[in-house]
Amino acid sequence: MPEPESPHWLTPAEQRSWRAYLAMTSRLSAIQGRQLQALHGISIQDFQVLVNVSEAETGCIRTSDLADAVVWERSRLSHHLARMEKRGLIRRDACPHDGRGVLVSLTDKGHEILEQAAPDHVDLVRRVFIDILGTDGLDKLDDVTSAVLAAIDQEPDPA
Repeated sequence: MPEPESPHWLTPAEQRSWRAYLAMTSRLSAIQGRQLQALHGISIQDFQVLVNVSEAETGCIRTSDLADAVVWERSRLSHHLARMEKRGLIRRDACPHDGRGVLVSLTDKGHEILEQAAPDHVDLVRRVFIDILGTDGLDKLDDVTSAVLAAIDQEPDPA
């Protein structure tokens, strides 16, 4: 019986790049979350939901489509939406088309908080990401993220 191949370990340069990427994404998320919490009393996850719901053509979105948009498990989204609903940020209603689905829409309070938070959020994103990369860096990043996302789409679902 042949011996299994040993893992193809990362080189020091590959390890450095991978860990820098992980640190960057973690720290970007953390600073966004701290800013949103401090200035507007919402989490980065709340903001993601508010943005995605606000961008829906009809002003509401099915929970299954929202889960896909924020890349969360359905149960995680359901629990999060329950907390947001208790705080008066969103409303959930039965889908009028089939009665089985749930539609999520923003309340007036949700709209108001999003309108207040969005300018601060975009200013931060510009300062620590967009302006730092510039046009050339953003073009390169678009190429890199497109390639990585295409590779991820080819991976079999481990579940």
